Amino acid sequence: MNMADLEQILTQGLSGDFRLREPMRSHTSWRTGGAADRGYFAKDLADLTRFIRTIPRDEPVYFVGLGSNLLVRDGGLRGTVIFTHWALRELALDAQDPTVIRVQAGVASPKLARFAATHDLEGAEFLAGVPGTFGGALAMNAGCYGSETWEVVEKVMTLGRDGELRMRGKEEFDIAYRHVQPRFESEEWFVAAWVRLPRGDGLRSRARIKEFLQRRIATQPLELPNAGSVFRNPPGDYAARLIEACGLKGLRVGGAMVSTKHANFIVNIAKASAADIETIIDTVRETVRQRTGVELEREVRIIGERA
Repeated sequence: MNMADLEQILTQGLSGDFRLREPMRSHTSWRTGGAADRGYFAKDLADLTRFIRTIPRDEPVYFVGLGSNLLVRDGGLRGTVIFTHWALRELALDAQDPTVIRVQAGVASPKLARFAATHDLEGAEFLAGVPGTFGGALAMNAGCYGSETWEVVEKVMTLGRDGELRMRGKEEFDIAYRHVQPRFESEEWFVAAWVRLPRGDGLRSRARIKEFLQRRIATQPLELPNAGSVFRNPPGDYAARLIEACGLKGLRVGGAMVSTKHANFIVNIAKASAADIETIIDTVRETVRQRTGVELEREVRIIGERA
């Protein structure tokens, strides 16, 4: 069977956009990486559930939002990538309870923060500092400024490989700092969540969001392609402090460099390859381990084949 025949079979009866050899550098905030064998831009959740049923069970599947916490290796991805930011964009107050927001996984986290403030709900301001979709924030329990995603989540909806939607409570996941692990064995992905927030002062919330964004601009290299914090903070310390103490600010490999503005950021300064970035990640981890005894854990996800 040739690729044209495969495309026709997979997309029969679907309304989304199916693409072959989709360049992942267009879908990651590091702006690098190889191509995915197949990419699908679903029209909506219903279309996505239909599409997932067409994928063979042994086919690797990746859900990608804004790619802000992701490094795709230069050899690309074998399998299918589903781009949630195009399909899962619904955001609304719950019809029965106006202190609950229903948010689909493709909604950008900062958009949720602003939506909550607009409706005089407090507690989501920190999400303005999370660069990515809410689905990604759910998957890694993203957080900043002393708050974490799952602190405000009441329940979630997942989509399984069988195309079935399921409601899941927080008790069905092991949740910790930058860690979310399901307690069930089936392969499922987050497609929506219900966020509960207390009533508050919208003006105060918007002021906090503005403060957080100003802090980001002042301390992070947002002018260059990056994936946010590369390493988790070890207990009682900061990854950036350890990296800087080891003299690694400004370390460069090819077109990638440890930021001179924030040591826990790696920036793409000159058409860096994914291999350039991964080499820096490995070098930083090994150097910090040798000099301090601390084993830094990656916060970013690395997937795909080496070139």
